[in-house]
Amino acid sequence: MCDKCNESLQEKIVPSRRSAMLFGASALGLVLTGRAFAKETKTPPKPQNVLSPDASLKRLVEGNARYVDGVARRHDFKHEREALAGGQNPFAAVLSCADSRIAPEYAFDTGRGDLFVCRVAGNFAGTETIASMEYAVAVLNAPLILVLGHDACGAVDATLKAIKDNKPPPGHIPSLVDAIAPAAKAAMQQGGNVLDNAIRQNVIDNVAKLKSAAPILNAAVEQGKLKVVGGIYRLTTGTVELIAQG
Repeated sequence: MCDKCNESLQEKIVPSRRSAMLFGASALGLVLTGRAFAKETKTPPKPQNVLSPDASLKRLVEGNARYVDGVARRHDFKHEREALAGGQNPFAAVLSCADSRIAPEYAFDTGRGDLFVCRVAGNFAGTETIASMEYAVAVLNAPLILVLGHDACGAVDATLKAIKDNKPPPGHIPSLVDAIAPAAKAAMQQGGNVLDNAIRQNVIDNVAKLKSAAPILNAAVEQGKLKVVGGIYRLTTGTVELIAQG
């Protein structure tokens, strides 16, 4: 065989080997991707928690009605622990005040693994809370976020007092005051009960903050995958009054 023919033959063989290698790599990539996808889409530990935003809100409302009436369901915590050992898929996330009288899991008659709860005095969305809610939505697929305030909130009352007296509270409490101050100042310009107005405004403000939090939460809201609403827990009755649902 002449040198020219030999060179031509090698040129044909080399691309063929390269093509085979590329094909093999592509096939491997598809296999790995398939495995990863299969892992991500495995059956959730609580299939009943896979709900639309509206269905999730309806379930919260129904659970709260049972709680108010004193007819809470009996929860099988033993088997729930076993089912949830390998993962979680809560049907709602709740940003609640840290007040010891407010317990979202009780207030909505839910079991383990049903609610992803973040609690802080004054129920405001700081950086860490927003990040936690992003995790609940992006990783755990929670379709609903509820910002839950309550009447007679001590954190909001302390904020109003600090503004009125122009005297910051001790320790690290001023960080709470700074977060709640915009709602408190807005309420002071309104008529009626200033504390009640501030509590309500604080919920409304934080609903708006979470709905607009880029890039994760606002995108989920725009795509219809997430609803963010607010509520006020009434201490005397246990009823949660829903607000800021638009």
